[in-house]
Amino acid sequence: MGLQDRNKKGFRRLLRSFKYATEGLMYVLKNEQNMQIHLITAVCILVAAYFFQLPLNHWLILLLVIAGMFSLEIMNTAIERTVDLVTKDFHPLAKRAKDIAAAAVFVYCLFAVIIGLLLFLPPILQFFQKGQLLPF
Repeated sequence: MGLQDRNKKGFRRLLRSFKYATEGLMYVLKNEQNMQIHLITAVCILVAAYFFQLPLNHWLILLLVIAGMFSLEIMNTAIERTVDLVTKDFHPLAKRAKDIAAAAVFVYCLFAVIIGLLLFLPPILQFFQKGQLLPF
């Protein structure tokens, strides 16, 4: 948001904030390979959830995990760009900040995989035990 908007309030400022947020989201989707991988993975997971007819509470968990993954990847990108803005030279602390932000995404991703396995393993096993071609 522009400096001129810092202390202002109102509907126009609110609309501009949504515009800036959309620009940020589009930047990350277009330019960050990891975010593109997360997006493709999320779409595949949601298709699988539909295919296996997961219950509503599993859908809610999946949506929360996916939103968390997207949000964390966006924050990681913001931290990386901020560090790049502060210094173009190699600095051990700049590297450390980027590595720590990436580690946060990595840890969340590991737990997202565990959650996905816990949600999908029972219906997948049931699917193969029944020998069905379609779960419905």
